[in-house]
Amino acid sequence: MARPEEKAQAMLNKWVKMKGQGENYAQIQASKRRPYLASLCEHLHDAETWRRQIIHEISTNISKIQNPGLGEHAIRDMNDMINKSLREKWHWNRRIKELGGRDFNRVERLEQLAEGDDQAGNASIGLKGSGGYRYFGAAKELPGVKEMFARNAAKITKRKRGDVYKYITPDYYGLRDEDDGILLEMEEA
Repeated sequence: MARPEEKAQAMLNKWVKMKGQGENYAQIQASKRRPYLASLCEHLHDAETWRRQIIHEISTNISKIQNPGLGEHAIRDMNDMINKSLREKWHWNRRIKELGGRDFNRVERLEQLAEGDDQAGNASIGLKGSGGYRYFGAAKELPGVKEMFARNAAKITKRKRGDVYKYITPDYYGLRDEDDGILLEMEEA
């Protein structure tokens, strides 16, 4: 633990540094913060840096939301923050593409399709709700969320009689087996 004199010396050093930079200090500090809008970023390297920062925030929050002991309100707030960060990451991905970088939105979409994430039962990234909203970790077990996904799963699995008969063709009953001639040749032999 640092002594009070050392803390005071550190603060003095920060103050001296700030005074030495003069009026540019506020501009320098503002340039270190992520812009509110991705469209305000003009350099590809900076955009990729901010994207990495957002990904780090998302992964940190996803690891924190795994704890079901946080409480309902904290879990809902954290889930909202994760979804907000995912939307923000999408905007940064688009800006990176505009600046001439990789199309991360396309790459991520192809990875999701390869993992089969579009299926309703797959929860590798998070349960997908309405409007692209996702539920992560302990948020999947919140009241209301479980019931919503249980209803959707029941709708998906229940098939009507007409749907079953729609895919039954005369081939199913073997009515056109003689049309190709292969069966007749096999019966003659």
